[in-house]
Amino acid sequence: MAAAPSSPPAAAAIMGFLFLAPLLIHFSTLLPAANSQNPEPTSFTYNGFHKANLLFDSQAKILPDGLLQLTNHTQLVTGHAFHHRTFNFNPNSSDSSLSFSTTFVFAMVPESPATGGHGIAFVISPTTDFTHAVASQHLGLFNSTNMGSESNHVVAVELDAMRSPEFQDIDDNHVGLDLNTLISTPSAPVSYVSDADGVNRTLRLLSGDRIQVWIRYDDGEKRMNITVAPFMTTSRPKKPLISTPVDLSAYLNESMYVGFSSSTSTVTSAQYILGWSFTKGEEEPPPLDLRLLPVSPRPSKPAKKLGTAPKVFLVILSISLIATAVGAYLLRLRRYRELREDWEKEYNPQRLCYKDLYRATHGFKEKEVLGSGGFGKVYRGILPKSKIEVAVKRISHDSRQGMKEFVAEIVSMGRLRHRNLVHLLGYCRRKGELLLVYDYMPNGSLDTFLFNDEKPILDWSSRYQILRGVASGLLYLHEEWEQVVLHRDIKASNVLLDADLNGRLGDFGLARLYDHGSNPQTTHVVGTVGYLAPEMSRLGKATTATDVYAFGVFMLEVACGKRPIDAQALPAEVILVDWVIDCWKRGAIWEAGDPKLAGEYAREEMAAVLKLGLYCSHNMPAFRPSMRQVMQYLDGDCNLPDVPLESSGIGAFAMGGRETSEFAMSSFPSSVVVGKDYTTVGSLSSTDSILHDGR
Repeated sequence: MAAAPSSPPAAAAIMGFLFLAPLLIHFSTLLPAANSQNPEPTSFTYNGFHKANLLFDSQAKILPDGLLQLTNHTQLVTGHAFHHRTFNFNPNSSDSSLSFSTTFVFAMVPESPATGGHGIAFVISPTTDFTHAVASQHLGLFNSTNMGSESNHVVAVELDAMRSPEFQDIDDNHVGLDLNTLISTPSAPVSYVSDADGVNRTLRLLSGDRIQVWIRYDDGEKRMNITVAPFMTTSRPKKPLISTPVDLSAYLNESMYVGFSSSTSTVTSAQYILGWSFTKGEEEPPPLDLRLLPVSPRPSKPAKKLGTAPKVFLVILSISLIATAVGAYLLRLRRYRELREDWEKEYNPQRLCYKDLYRATHGFKEKEVLGSGGFGKVYRGILPKSKIEVAVKRISHDSRQGMKEFVAEIVSMGRLRHRNLVHLLGYCRRKGELLLVYDYMPNGSLDTFLFNDEKPILDWSSRYQILRGVASGLLYLHEEWEQVVLHRDIKASNVLLDADLNGRLGDFGLARLYDHGSNPQTTHVVGTVGYLAPEMSRLGKATTATDVYAFGVFMLEVACGKRPIDAQALPAEVILVDWVIDCWKRGAIWEAGDPKLAGEYAREEMAAVLKLGLYCSHNMPAFRPSMRQVMQYLDGDCNLPDVPLESSGIGAFAMGGRETSEFAMSSFPSSVVVGKDYTTVGSLSSTDSILHDGR
């Protein structure tokens, strides 16, 4: 008997299974891959930055047209932009290569055709936090304290448009490889060799033109290649601008960000990235589609002069309008007129515009005055473009002699960078005035806290930290900068307090520079009576030892809350050094501590500070410690030496080996040129009279 035919539903089920079986088998092969972890991508490409996932800070942002803007024309700012996730640069992994490649197109558009700054750097960094980095020549990457530190782990390729001598820059238009520092090894002027004709052609970073960069690190060969070329170059030139052997394993961590850093100075340029491609590994980066990249702005061009009108009445009208405009301009120019000479061209980055300073201080209004003295007045101001709060010192000068040398030193000291120094941001000259622009210190000078009852009392812990901070700043001036800097006027009124009550040494109006290993030149006796070392009156020669003497008196001033010479005090307390010694002889040196502290301090610590102050103010320079030793004493790294109380070099305020109480009683309140009988030799000898006569 024949089997019954399959029912229609059963036949349909069989046919459906036969149809779906291949799909089910294929899907089952995909299940492990779907459940496994997706490998992280090793490359990305941005042809323009619409919807790009980047991490920004400061001035950096994406513009509506897709441009990545790192900085605009704001002075002294930084900008950073990094890819949102890290890449694995584990040098210890056997299956991990440190090789990478990147290409990008950038443009620097200067505010004026001649100048701009500072530049752009492609950066590989373990962090995107650059809050402690500074602008200007530091490119937003480092500051003066962490430059060169092995803990940075920063690899950068700088496109630098301003020459910074302290970083050994070769010129104001170069490319350099930076490893934990801004001293490039190596660097080269920006140029490329055309594959077509083999001619080497220069490119200008500040031209406003779009420029393409290729960076390739081969971990196998331990070699870095850096190439630049004009925009729309069809392929990367065969000959790189820089090809240098380097092993990056010591600089790269396992997890690193890639991106860009940029900064401006007192002259600015808007700095853009148009497109960017990056690959981690041996492969070449995905090519940029140059046709899709946004267009960067062009530098502004001077307005064309209008031709004269053909008709007489238009000529007359034009002349009238021009005469009116010229008259208004001359009236305006008289207000903002500056004194400029040809030799100042090299200092343009440090020269500030008088008009900006005038507006910053609301026309140097009396309500903005922070302080005054024989030198002039200091005004609070806010720079109109950068919105940076500054202090502007106006100094009168009526002599041209020595001004070139003085400005040269002002510019040099403007490069001093230390957390316990008041930074000099720039200068301006106008008519009979010299204007110096400094960081603004909201808490004013230390002496107001010590001697003004309206101010809160500084506790001992704050005073100790201020002493240590000023000592650290002096150590930097004496030993750690590229030249030796003698401050020559260390005292409480020249120590300013920032918002956190950190002490910063300021007022470098009497400072002098000389090379390490050479001897400072003889000059006038300058400084403030009470802080002057005895040998100054005999030799008229400032040294690091005379700065140490003044610092010793300053230490006693801070600890005791008394001025070095006080004609209003009791006879036994006129000279602070001698009074502290009297307390020491009674076996209770801590009793010299400021009564305002009400004994709230450790006696041992107070005694150590007072003894160190006496040690620094020893009458014999050879017995005084260096500032490095002072820091060791303050940090407790070594013990103070035993200095006999009977030593002829301690106490009895003296100048030239004779008692000078009559001279000391005059108690000059500010820095002065004490004598003018000494031979003045050296680059800035004549500027003492420029800045300080009549003070």
